[in-house]
Amino acid sequence: MASDLPPFDPATAATFMLQHGHPGWLGMRYVAHGADWVELALPWREDLVGETGSGILATGPIVSLMDMASGMAIWTATSEFLAIATLDLRVDYMRPARKGAAVNGRSECYRRTRSAAFVRGIAHDGDPDDPVAHVAGVFMSIGGRRDERR
Repeated sequence: MASDLPPFDPATAATFMLQHGHPGWLGMRYVAHGADWVELALPWREDLVGETGSGILATGPIVSLMDMASGMAIWTATSEFLAIATLDLRVDYMRPARKGAAVNGRSECYRRTRSAAFVRGIAHDGDPDDPVAHVAGVFMSIGGRRDERR
């Protein structure tokens, strides 16, 4: 069953998805995408700092950034905007973000099965070769057109 909807385009979707709800409150922005990856940015803000006076973004907003980039990478790789749920998102912090620095999160969907998608990515504060964190995750599809094709 072919979809009547246009393919998912993260650049277009970001104009809505990143302006509302949790991503909107955090101030996430679209940066770029490819066939199976999406990169988003989390601008630095004082109210997102973890330890008062440290000037370093807290870990929670960075996890949210990577979760959103991962979901968008899955929708980009599948070309479909279907309901998904985060089953597991492991975040390995390598170092704190630089004081006052925004953080970019790039995630790629590297494998898909009928009901799961696997992602990996990095969070960095300006140099992808010196990441703040590495992430790996598994997402589950929840119903929708893909399940109807079984």
